[in-house]
Amino acid sequence: MKLLVVGATGQLGSAVVESCADLEVVGCSHTDLDVTDHRSVARVLADQRPDVVVNCSAFNDVDAAEHAAACALAVNTFGVGALARHAAAVGARLVHYSTDFVFDGRGDHTYTEDDAPSPQSVYAASKLMGEWLAQEASRSLVFRVESLFGGPRPRSSIDRIVEGLDAGREVHAFVDRTISPSYVHDVAAATRAALEAEIPPGLYHCVNAGRTTWYALAVEAARLLGSSSTIVPTPVEAIAGRAPRPTCSPLSAAKLARLGITLPPWQDALRRHIAVRRAGGAQADSA
Repeated sequence: MKLLVVGATGQLGSAVVESCADLEVVGCSHTDLDVTDHRSVARVLADQRPDVVVNCSAFNDVDAAEHAAACALAVNTFGVGALARHAAAVGARLVHYSTDFVFDGRGDHTYTEDDAPSPQSVYAASKLMGEWLAQEASRSLVFRVESLFGGPRPRSSIDRIVEGLDAGREVHAFVDRTISPSYVHDVAAATRAALEAEIPPGLYHCVNAGRTTWYALAVEAARLLGSSSTIVPTPVEAIAGRAPRPTCSPLSAAKLARLGITLPPWQDALRRHIAVRRAGGAQADSA
């Protein structure tokens, strides 16, 4: 199985490349393949002729997207459409990642794939439309992930919380934003398992089991780290001038589990991530 990983130098892309290192993997950075250049997409896929295209590229600056809608749409929507068309042209399966932000998160609800999306920001709308275009390709898999952390290139908000706690700094964490965190090594392993099992095409939630607030996650991280840092409970609304975020958008991965692909609880994932940090960033332990 030959994989072409788009966005291979990002947080999730680098984890996918690492997880599939024993396979034939071609990793494309933004420099190698700009998904907004549709001629380049056609040329690279025709040259490489992969069995699977794994799209980890994204315009994921949620706030900037409010003022750069064209850029967000070019990457998150039309770039996905180009990948879908040209993957189909070479007979490749497309894997694409989306987000919990497609939901409004206004209740106290764990979302399934059957729940109706209600995006509240430009970023969220661009990702939802990308899902639609991805699913126009035959045999495509769309995985919604949420609050990614860890991996060879940790750079997310959760990673910054853990880094701050480990350094003994005061950290702020949302007390009223409920999530299902996604450890990139577990998402990458689930992606590989889904491809090897040849699960049916469609939309799946791919997150670690359970739900938590960012504040509760920070408290657990401090316990695992043995950190005495101050954790400041912060409401989402305190972050002024930002694009709307869903305050409660945990995802259920039961659909994927019914096919035999399960991700460990988020507490276990966080423990392994911290163990990797303490070991100097070595490859994550298997679940």
